[in-house]
Amino acid sequence: QLPLVESGGGLVQPGGSLRLSCVASGSTLDYYAITWFRQAPGKEREVVSCISASGATKYADSVKGRFTISGDNAENTVYLQMNSLKAEDTAIYSCAASGTCRGGGYDYWGQGTQVTVSS
Repeated sequence: QLPLVESGGGLVQPGGSLRLSCVASGSTLDYYAITWFRQAPGKEREVVSCISASGATKYADSVKGRFTISGDNAENTVYLQMNSLKAEDTAIYSCAASGTCRGGGYDYWGQGTQVTVSS
């Protein structure tokens, strides 16, 4: 089992920043890729970013240059630093663990954290 817990969401004004955390409670992330997803009301879930076990990263085009994913293996935590936030970034953000960043095989999921970008 790999229980994942997200935190760091909230209400922020356009142009602001938030840092989301995805913590593996009581387990190690050393052998997993962690993907951040988001789902806005009425829209399909989409991949935001992924970091592999080796530290390679991928980003959706919509967040490149604004979001940064990073991992701290000692803390069993993956972060998503979100800068220059826009209203269209409003969504529930969730993290999931899998073997690679190629997509699919998400065996473990967190419960999600709400991000609202509004003035």
